Amino acid sequence: MRVLKFGGTSVADADAIIAAAAIIKSSHDGEPLMVVCSAMSGITNLLTRMSKLASRGDQEYLVAYHAFRDRHTRVANELLDDASPAVAALEENYQVLRDLLRGIFLVREVSPRTLDYVLSFGERHSCYLITAALSDQGLNAGYVDARKLITTDKSFNNAIVDKDLSYNKIRSFYSETKYDINVVTGFIAADVGGLTTTIGRGGSDYTASLIAAALKADRVDIYTDVDGVLTTDPRKVDTAFTIPELSYAEAMEMSHFGAKVIYPPTIAPALEADVPIYIRNTFNPTFEGTYIGNRVKHYEHGPIKGLTALSDVAVLTVQGSGLMGVPGISAKLFTALAQSNINILLITQASSEYSITLALRQQDLKKAIVALSRTYEHDRTSGKIRLVIPEKRMSIIAVVGEQMRDVPGISGRLFEGLGQNGVNVIAIAQGSSEHNISFVIETADEDKTLNLLHASFFDNVAKRYHLYVSGVGLIGSELLRQLEVQRAKLKAEDGVDIRVVAVANSRKIYADPMGIDLDPDKYMRLLDNSIAVSTASQMLELIDTHNLPNSIFVDNTASEEVAGLYQALLDSNVSIVTPNKVAASGSQERYNSLVSTAKRRNIDYLYETNVGAGLPIISTIRSMVDSGDEITSIEGVLSGSLSYIFNSYDVGMGFGELVSRAKELGFTEPDPRDDLSMSDVCRKIVILSRVAGMTIEMDDVVIDSVLPDGLPIDGSVANFIGALSKKDEYFGGLAKGAADEDGKLRVIASSTRQGASISLKVVGVDSPFYNLSGSDNMIVLKTKRYHQNPLVVKGPGAGAAVTAAGVFSDIISIAKRR
Repeated sequence: MRVLKFGGTSVADADAIIAAAAIIKSSHDGEPLMVVCSAMSGITNLLTRMSKLASRGDQEYLVAYHAFRDRHTRVANELLDDASPAVAALEENYQVLRDLLRGIFLVREVSPRTLDYVLSFGERHSCYLITAALSDQGLNAGYVDARKLITTDKSFNNAIVDKDLSYNKIRSFYSETKYDINVVTGFIAADVGGLTTTIGRGGSDYTASLIAAALKADRVDIYTDVDGVLTTDPRKVDTAFTIPELSYAEAMEMSHFGAKVIYPPTIAPALEADVPIYIRNTFNPTFEGTYIGNRVKHYEHGPIKGLTALSDVAVLTVQGSGLMGVPGISAKLFTALAQSNINILLITQASSEYSITLALRQQDLKKAIVALSRTYEHDRTSGKIRLVIPEKRMSIIAVVGEQMRDVPGISGRLFEGLGQNGVNVIAIAQGSSEHNISFVIETADEDKTLNLLHASFFDNVAKRYHLYVSGVGLIGSELLRQLEVQRAKLKAEDGVDIRVVAVANSRKIYADPMGIDLDPDKYMRLLDNSIAVSTASQMLELIDTHNLPNSIFVDNTASEEVAGLYQALLDSNVSIVTPNKVAASGSQERYNSLVSTAKRRNIDYLYETNVGAGLPIISTIRSMVDSGDEITSIEGVLSGSLSYIFNSYDVGMGFGELVSRAKELGFTEPDPRDDLSMSDVCRKIVILSRVAGMTIEMDDVVIDSVLPDGLPIDGSVANFIGALSKKDEYFGGLAKGAADEDGKLRVIASSTRQGASISLKVVGVDSPFYNLSGSDNMIVLKTKRYHQNPLVVKGPGAGAAVTAAGVFSDIISIAKRR
């Protein structure tokens, strides 16, 4: 035989009861069937509320009472005929409940005993309705009051079951029942004198387990509104999926640490009697759900079965020299808390015995402080012991799986992921059975932690990265286009799911934590219609509010304000990818701080596209230095725009017109004066020098300007290009002079340990820079290893497509490295 249990959502209304009745009917196999039902969803809370209102003398209790009555009456009208005996039973109970509440209202008190009696009306009413609905379908169904089957002590609101007495009553009832289907009230019981008790919120599961254990049932099916036990909370992790099988021990661990689909005491009776439990979905009855029992197979997803989170946790640390080497000090602590009826969720003690850290329910914190203050009063007065209580709310995360004990490196993998995402672990506990690793974090990091660990441990799910993209102009829009083209392939072949969760231009920000459609028409329309104003501080606040794991900030701007975010982002464990040169070429102190912060926090600050667009220049220099080589000189054509301008320029051409064309093609910075003034090249040689291990500031670079004296550089870009067009004679003279020497004009930056400089030079056929064409860059590196034959890197050094590709490459390298 089997026992069925239906939770509150499974009997929430007439449609749900009809669905439950169909399952009950199909489950009847000839032997008497035991069906345990909860109150309708929300009813227990409503009964609690009306009791409290009445005890405060608040007439609003009548509003709650009528809501209770109306809901059950509505369901009865939809399911039953007026002549049904259940209708009369409900009417009689309504009056009893109203009289009871009136008494509470008059005495201004609701005792635990009285509250248990009030709460019993929820299960009794739902079971009346279900029994009547089954009877109306021609089934031989009977209503069973669990107070006649389950006996407890007098611990009202959370009574302790007398299993021996209860099991005997259950067996006796079952042997004599005249019903094919017995509808039993869950959650409620009675003491030996017949007073109504309850066995804890979620106790209907426990009722079903007790009945199944007493009768040695073949199985107990617990029906709820989800497809079994999921790998984690699906409201927080959208990739959570059903766990096919759990051992009793795994189910106990998950239920204790927050898996709400299982009431923790449920497991023990089933385990003792070896009765398997199935967690199933009333609204998807053909799905087998989750099996809980002794016969668990190897789990295809790896050693981890699930992740749970227990919120509203407080952490209390007892520390001081008064704990060290004192026998029985822990027993003294536990006794004090036990006497105050405080349950400890997690405990960890330093090997030095200097401190003991406890995790407990937030609601128990004040009681715990009072109890321990009293217990250690003398030691606290002398300063040998003190209590430390963090102000922030905490959560306990539990990683559960029996197979963890056979797989090394689980803890390392777990805590590496947390560290990379800036999640601070307050306390850690792992049992000797190695079924569970539990740790305490700030509640603000709960969702992030569940998402990153779920992605890490369940390898059938792609690891997700969240991009915050500032700047959707030429480079930014091209980056999003490339990303959209490659997303499916990266997810399928590399297990990398890259989602853009925010885009910003100079005016607006649009964000969606679930991911933004990268169709340019769609995201630009959303951006234009957004009411969020784009500022650096707004972007920082947005990232902090989302608190998503594996977050990457992509800065496609040339803004100092945006670059000013970098330190705060790195401090928050957000990686950065950028072609923006402002930060890396700023003060040496700022550069050192950004690089050291990224290294210390094991995250990434990648700026490969600061020099050479998509060329692997920075990574090449970094690899050489890391391998022990020493860069002795750097020489290069570092500006794609200047390379294009001087490669294309010839005697008789309009210089201003050529600069304007380069700007239109995207080869120059938005303001070509950044290129022609050499400030852009100056930033690049400073960055390369720093990567090579040199200490250098922008002011240290000696610059020989390519612009003639007297050229106005203030005002609009259009005015500057117009003024430039009037200097054709000057630039024509430079071009003629180079041609007369059979040479070509090149803007070359160089750096050695002695200093750095930039100038416009005439190079001959023997120079590696002579044959450059288009917007190509070229960097010539001399090192201790490459002294006679320098290492040369050459290729396109400008353009939105190659720059965006370089940014994309940095993003992918972060995803694959982790």
